[in-house]
Amino acid sequence: MSTSKADVESAESCRVGVRVPPFYPEKPALWFAQMDAQFALANIKTDETKYYYVTGHLDPKYADVVEDIITNPPATDKYEKLKAELIKRLSASREEKVKQLLMHEELGDRKPSQFYRHLLNLAGPGVPEEFLRTIWTSRLPAGTQTIVASQSKLDLAELAELADRIHVIAGPAQEPTPNRQPYNALHPGVACPPL
Repeated sequence: MSTSKADVESAESCRVGVRVPPFYPEKPALWFAQMDAQFALANIKTDETKYYYVTGHLDPKYADVVEDIITNPPATDKYEKLKAELIKRLSASREEKVKQLLMHEELGDRKPSQFYRHLLNLAGPGVPEEFLRTIWTSRLPAGTQTIVASQSKLDLAELAELADRIHVIAGPAQEPTPNRQPYNALHPGVACPPL
Protein backbone atom coordinates (compact mmCIF):
# COMPACT_ATOMS: atom_id res chain seq x y z
CA MET A 1 0.00 0.00 0.00
CA SER A 2 1.51 3.34 -1.04
CA THR A 3 1.29 6.52 0.96
CA SER A 4 0.33 9.69 -0.88
CA LYS A 5 2.04 13.03 -0.36
CA ALA A 6 -1.19 14.43 1.16
CA ASP A 7 -1.24 11.60 3.74
CA VAL A 8 2.37 12.32 4.71
CA GLU A 9 1.71 16.07 5.01
CA SER A 10 -1.42 15.39 7.06
CA ALA A 11 0.47 13.06 9.39
CA GLU A 12 3.28 15.61 9.80
CA SER A 13 0.87 18.41 10.60
CA CYS A 14 -0.65 16.25 13.33
CA ARG A 15 2.79 15.86 14.94
CA VAL A 16 3.68 19.56 14.92
CA GLY A 17 2.01 21.69 17.54
CA VAL A 18 1.95 25.45 17.83
CA ARG A 19 4.49 26.68 20.37
CA VAL A 20 3.36 30.12 21.42
CA PRO A 21 6.32 32.25 22.52
CA PRO A 22 5.88 34.83 25.27
CA PHE A 23 4.39 38.02 23.86
CA TYR A 24 6.85 40.88 23.26
CA PRO A 25 4.94 44.14 23.81
CA GLU A 26 8.04 46.14 22.80
CA LYS A 27 8.26 44.28 19.46
CA PRO A 28 4.83 42.98 18.49
CA ALA A 29 5.80 42.62 14.79
CA LEU A 30 8.62 40.25 15.79
CA TRP A 31 6.22 38.19 17.92
CA PHE A 32 3.75 37.90 15.05
CA ALA A 33 6.57 36.84 12.71
CA GLN A 34 7.32 34.01 15.16
CA MET A 35 3.63 33.11 15.37
CA ASP A 36 3.37 33.02 11.57
CA ALA A 37 6.36 30.65 11.51
CA GLN A 38 4.65 28.42 14.08
CA PHE A 39 1.43 28.43 12.06
CA ALA A 40 3.38 27.46 8.93
CA LEU A 41 5.10 24.59 10.77
CA ALA A 42 1.78 23.35 12.09
CA ASN A 43 0.19 23.75 8.65
CA ILE A 44 -2.43 26.13 10.05
CA LYS A 45 -3.80 28.26 7.24
CA THR A 46 -7.25 29.37 8.31
CA ASP A 47 -7.68 32.91 9.53
CA GLU A 48 -10.06 31.97 12.35
CA THR A 49 -7.73 29.31 13.79
CA LYS A 50 -4.85 31.79 13.86
CA TYR A 51 -7.12 34.43 15.43
CA TYR A 52 -8.28 32.08 18.19
CA TYR A 53 -4.73 30.93 18.93
CA VAL A 54 -3.59 34.51 19.39
CA THR A 55 -6.57 35.68 21.44
CA GLY A 56 -6.34 32.57 23.60
CA HIS A 57 -2.69 33.21 24.43
CA LEU A 58 -2.69 36.99 24.74
CA ASP A 59 -2.01 38.32 28.23
CA PRO A 60 -5.04 40.27 29.57
CA LYS A 61 -3.19 43.60 29.72
CA TYR A 62 -2.39 43.33 25.99
CA ALA A 63 -5.80 41.91 25.12
CA ASP A 64 -7.16 45.09 26.67
CA VAL A 65 -5.31 47.11 24.01
CA VAL A 66 -7.37 45.40 21.28
CA GLU A 67 -10.54 44.75 23.28
CA ASP A 68 -12.70 46.29 20.54
CA ILE A 69 -11.45 43.73 18.02
CA ILE A 70 -11.67 40.77 20.39
CA THR A 71 -15.19 41.57 21.54
CA ASN A 72 -16.41 42.56 18.08
CA PRO A 73 -14.22 40.81 15.49
CA PRO A 74 -14.66 41.54 11.79
CA ALA A 75 -16.52 38.96 9.71
CA THR A 76 -13.40 38.17 7.66
CA ASP A 77 -9.63 38.58 8.14
CA LYS A 78 -9.94 38.45 11.93
CA TYR A 79 -6.31 37.43 12.46
CA GLU A 80 -4.90 39.98 10.04
CA LYS A 81 -6.97 42.79 11.62
CA LEU A 82 -5.93 41.75 15.14
CA LYS A 83 -2.29 41.52 14.05
CA ALA A 84 -2.29 44.90 12.30
CA GLU A 85 -3.99 46.71 15.16
CA LEU A 86 -1.89 45.16 17.92
CA ILE A 87 1.30 46.09 16.06
CA LYS A 88 0.03 49.62 15.37
CA ARG A 89 -1.20 50.28 18.89
CA LEU A 90 1.85 48.90 20.72
CA SER A 91 4.63 50.03 18.40
CA ALA A 92 6.42 53.26 19.15
CA SER A 93 5.65 56.04 16.72
CA ARG A 94 8.28 57.21 14.27
CA GLU A 95 8.73 60.38 16.33
CA GLU A 96 9.23 58.39 19.54
CA LYS A 97 11.84 56.19 17.87
CA VAL A 98 13.77 59.17 16.51
CA LYS A 99 13.66 60.87 19.92
CA GLN A 100 14.92 57.67 21.54
CA LEU A 101 17.65 57.42 18.89
CA LEU A 102 18.80 61.00 19.47
CA MET A 103 18.56 61.25 23.23
CA HIS A 104 18.33 58.03 25.18
CA GLU A 105 20.21 55.17 23.61
CA GLU A 106 23.57 54.08 25.02
CA LEU A 107 25.84 51.13 24.26
CA GLY A 108 25.31 49.55 27.69
CA ASP A 109 26.37 45.91 27.82
CA ARG A 110 25.73 45.30 24.11
CA LYS A 111 28.42 44.63 21.55
CA PRO A 112 28.93 47.60 19.21
CA SER A 113 27.43 45.63 16.30
CA GLN A 114 24.30 44.84 18.36
CA PHE A 115 24.04 48.49 19.30
CA TYR A 116 24.42 49.49 15.65
CA ARG A 117 21.60 47.14 14.57
CA HIS A 118 19.42 48.50 17.40
CA LEU A 119 20.01 52.10 16.26
CA LEU A 120 19.39 51.06 12.65
CA ASN A 121 16.04 49.58 13.69
CA LEU A 122 15.11 52.75 15.58
CA ALA A 123 16.17 54.98 12.68
CA GLY A 124 14.09 53.12 10.14
CA PRO A 125 14.29 53.66 6.40
CA GLY A 126 15.39 56.97 4.96
CA VAL A 127 17.87 57.98 7.67
CA PRO A 128 21.18 58.87 6.00
CA GLU A 129 24.07 56.51 6.80
CA GLU A 130 26.35 59.40 7.78
CA PHE A 131 23.84 60.61 10.36
CA LEU A 132 23.53 57.11 11.84
CA ARG A 133 27.33 56.75 11.78
CA THR A 134 27.68 59.98 13.79
CA ILE A 135 25.13 58.92 16.41
CA TRP A 136 26.54 55.38 16.73
CA THR A 137 30.17 56.49 16.91
CA SER A 138 29.43 59.17 19.51
CA ARG A 139 27.97 56.55 21.85
CA LEU A 140 31.00 54.22 21.71
CA PRO A 141 33.79 54.27 24.32
CA ALA A 142 36.41 56.97 23.62
CA GLY A 143 39.19 54.57 22.57
CA THR A 144 36.89 52.79 20.14
CA GLN A 145 35.70 56.13 18.74
CA THR A 146 39.27 57.10 17.87
CA ILE A 147 39.93 53.90 15.94
CA VAL A 148 36.55 53.88 14.22
CA ALA A 149 36.95 57.53 13.17
CA SER A 150 40.18 56.63 11.36
CA GLN A 151 38.35 54.08 9.19
CA SER A 152 36.24 56.43 7.05
CA LYS A 153 36.33 54.14 3.99
CA LEU A 154 34.52 51.25 5.73
CA ASP A 155 30.73 51.02 5.64
CA LEU A 156 28.82 50.89 8.91
CA ALA A 157 28.43 47.11 8.97
CA GLU A 158 32.21 46.67 8.57
CA LEU A 159 32.86 49.34 11.20
CA ALA A 160 30.55 47.53 13.59
CA GLU A 161 32.57 44.31 13.16
CA LEU A 162 35.80 46.25 13.75
CA ALA A 163 34.31 47.87 16.85
CA ASP A 164 33.33 44.40 18.13
CA ARG A 165 36.93 43.23 17.81
CA ILE A 166 38.16 46.35 19.63
CA HIS A 167 35.52 45.80 22.30
CA VAL A 168 36.77 42.24 22.90
CA ILE A 169 40.39 43.36 23.14
CA ALA A 170 39.75 46.46 25.27
CA GLY A 171 37.29 44.70 27.57
CA PRO A 172 35.33 46.34 30.38
CA ALA A 173 38.25 48.53 31.50
CA GLN A 174 37.49 50.95 28.70
CA GLU A 175 35.35 53.76 30.10
CA PRO A 176 32.30 55.01 28.21
CA THR A 177 32.24 58.57 26.99
CA PRO A 178 31.03 61.15 29.51
CA ASN A 179 27.41 62.33 29.52
CA ARG A 180 26.70 64.56 26.58
CA GLN A 181 23.94 66.79 25.34
CA PRO A 182 21.49 65.32 22.80
CA TYR A 183 22.78 65.41 19.22
CA ASN A 184 21.54 68.45 17.32
CA ALA A 185 20.93 67.29 13.74
CA LEU A 186 20.41 70.81 12.42
CA HIS A 187 23.55 72.25 13.99
CA PRO A 188 26.16 69.57 14.79
CA GLY A 189 28.42 70.66 17.61
CA VAL A 190 25.69 72.78 19.21
CA ALA A 191 23.78 71.20 22.09
CA CYS A 192 20.02 70.85 21.81
CA PRO A 193 18.00 73.04 24.15
CA PRO A 194 16.30 71.20 27.02
CA LEU A 195 12.87 69.76 26.22
